[in-house]
Amino acid sequence: MAQLTFLGAAGCVTGSKHLVEANGKRLLIDCGLFQGGHELKDRNWQPLPIDPKTINWVVLTHAHLDHTGWLPCLVRAGFHGPIFADAATIELAEILLRDSAHLQEEDAEHAAQGKYTRHAVPLPLYKSEDVDPVLKLMKPVPRDGSFTISPEFAVRSYDAGHILGSSSLELTVSEGGKSFVVVFSGDVGRYDQPILKDPVTPPRADFLLCESTYGDREHPGGSALDALADIVNRVVKRGGSIVVPSFAVGRTQTLMYLLRQLEDYHRIPHVPVYIDSPMAVSATDLYLRHREDHDVQFLREETSGTRDPLNTHEFHLTRSAEESKQISNVATPCIILSASGMAAGGRVLFHLARRLPDSRNAVVLAGFQAEGTRGRALLEGAKTLSIHGQQVPVCAEIVELRQLSAHAGKSELLRWLAGFSAPPRKTFVIHGEPDAAAALKSAAEAQFHWPIDVAQYLLTVSLTV
Repeated sequence: MAQLTFLGAAGCVTGSKHLVEANGKRLLIDCGLFQGGHELKDRNWQPLPIDPKTINWVVLTHAHLDHTGWLPCLVRAGFHGPIFADAATIELAEILLRDSAHLQEEDAEHAAQGKYTRHAVPLPLYKSEDVDPVLKLMKPVPRDGSFTISPEFAVRSYDAGHILGSSSLELTVSEGGKSFVVVFSGDVGRYDQPILKDPVTPPRADFLLCESTYGDREHPGGSALDALADIVNRVVKRGGSIVVPSFAVGRTQTLMYLLRQLEDYHRIPHVPVYIDSPMAVSATDLYLRHREDHDVQFLREETSGTRDPLNTHEFHLTRSAEESKQISNVATPCIILSASGMAAGGRVLFHLARRLPDSRNAVVLAGFQAEGTRGRALLEGAKTLSIHGQQVPVCAEIVELRQLSAHAGKSELLRWLAGFSAPPRKTFVIHGEPDAAAALKSAAEAQFHWPIDVAQYLLTVSLTV
């Protein structure tokens, strides 16, 4: 009997892993890192409840680490089957996984040197050498159309509008002479946003797994351009600088696009903009190259030949650690975009340590901040922030710019759900903190009258029609 097991992104936003079994074959949808507090991150060190050697295939919805970042652990533990994804996702995943391994090695080294660790000997979850075996297993699939994995499984992708290459997946499962459809939303993006096409709802589902990251709230109305212009102008006027903990894939490109527009409209002054993330630089190159995901307006701008829509006038790329350190010496107003987006690690921590104590400065949080992360602590009004074993005072202005979220808000998730031609037999709410998941379940039940459950971590359910 076919069945589904929630191995992650159940009761929390991260660690996406969903196992589908049919005819004795096992297919894993996504293989992500848990991110957030110690309890969640400790799950990354625990083995799966099933032997990875018995998993036949993996299919990815997109490249973000909470959907791909555990792949090195899976492969190291014995998985050796194909990992299917579209071409842009494969290229982005290589950038993200290499960076993830490097940062983990670097963080372990800093923890050992600074003696700020819960472990006798701090170790990385995986090393750079663990990434190449993963990349060798990755196989490209069509961006549009269906592809058959086996007699049990066939997959069709639909634009999710979240980041480059992001997809909602329609999985047709065949067993015992019967077939049924399981849809995985992946991360549903925003409607009417710059650069990427809008999300597309698959036409039907017998079983549906829907994300609920913002299932309990709406994104603020109003223009992201207006909000960003207000922040830049008031901080520059008081002689301060702006630090943006920015997801290197997606958010950095959107911010650069908006900043360039504001400059062209003469709505903000020209100030130096530092992209302090080698990964973001590489990801931006991919965004410009993979035009199949671009919306009509962005295609028109990038093919006009008059300007690069992802470059500001005073644009600085920092690849080396030494170049990154030099940004600390900049005493005049500037904008610093640096990973990671939840301030969980990476170069942004050095910039936060340098800029947080000065009330002239601002930190702009432009994406979801998971429980237990430094970004969430800032959002909730922390007076100090633990960075590299030191308590850094928080005097800078903290601004949440939710207009730039890459996740659908509550009404956008309901709009996406309304696109199904018929009610799914069963819907499972995933990829949300408990309050968000419960709120989306309640709203969807009230609007659609569907049978809906909130997914439970490690629960296995039967898929019968």
